Amino acid sequence: MKVVFEEFYEKYHQDLFQFVFYMVKDKQLTEDLVQEIYIKVLKSYKTFKGESSEKTWLFSIARHVTIDYFRSQSRKRKRIMEFFDWGEKGQLIQDLKPLPDELAVQNEEIQTVYRYLDKCTVDQKSVLILRYIQSFSIQETAEILNFSESKVKTTQHRGLKVLKKHLAEDQMKGGDVDET
Repeated sequence: MKVVFEEFYEKYHQDLFQFVFYMVKDKQLTEDLVQEIYIKVLKSYKTFKGESSEKTWLFSIARHVTIDYFRSQSRKRKRIMEFFDWGEKGQLIQDLKPLPDELAVQNEEIQTVYRYLDKCTVDQKSVLILRYIQSFSIQETAEILNFSESKVKTTQHRGLKVLKKHLAEDQMKGGDVDET
């Protein structure tokens, strides 16, 4: 099992950490959830059938663990979206390689897009993160989210439409970013 863990860690840890961080936007919580993901992976690795790539399987588990976390929190709070505070600048992750959110601080347009991800549904946000930030294919995204490829395309289209709408509104207002 140690070899399995080391392989997964070496191959996928950076991408996995970034994916979960984009979903929860909290370093400590991300570390906790990633640990939980690795535990689930190690416990269920013997049942992995190889019907998808290891990476797709891993990200599917990651998504389920993250969504389970949100569900448990939603019982305690009324709104899941409180956890998607993309505008917080004080919680940057320190790592050997800069993460996309660290680079985004340097680029106002990207920060604006990240803020507007909050306007998307959880499914739209998941699809957009997997497709455009993690660079998964439509097929891989469908496998991770347990969606049909058609649903991924539709959800992606609707999510992009939400982002474009808010970006257009932002431009009409003269570039004042709505941080609500």
